[in-house]
Amino acid sequence: MATDEQANSDESESLSTAEALQQWRAAERLVAVARRGRVAAEAAAAAAEDAARAATATADAAKAALASMALAETSAAKTAAASKLVVLSTRADLADAETEQAMSEVNEVEAQSQYRAATTRAGEKR
Repeated sequence: MATDEQANSDESESLSTAEALQQWRAAERLVAVARRGRVAAEAAAAAAEDAARAATATADAAKAALASMALAETSAAKTAAASKLVVLSTRADLADAETEQAMSEVNEVEAQSQYRAATTRAGEKR
């Protein structure tokens, strides 16, 4: 029974230079998309953290206000809680984006390796 490495090796040896280059370029595009996703997720996480801090500050200010501000306090506390949920969700998205980027980079390295193997084989056939 062939292992995954043997299957990948057989596949990479059967790739032409053009196919290997095409795979490498596709992997590079995926890495670029993953990087942009990670950057967007980082920006969203930072904005969500700022919103959580602002909502908490609003909640603190409402606590110091007159009794008539009780409704504002409740609203601010709910906003803070919602912002915390956004922060947690965005951090999870960031972790997913980082994982996707890492996997894309692994795929790019593999595609690059296959391209180099294909060019070496092409050179040896001359």
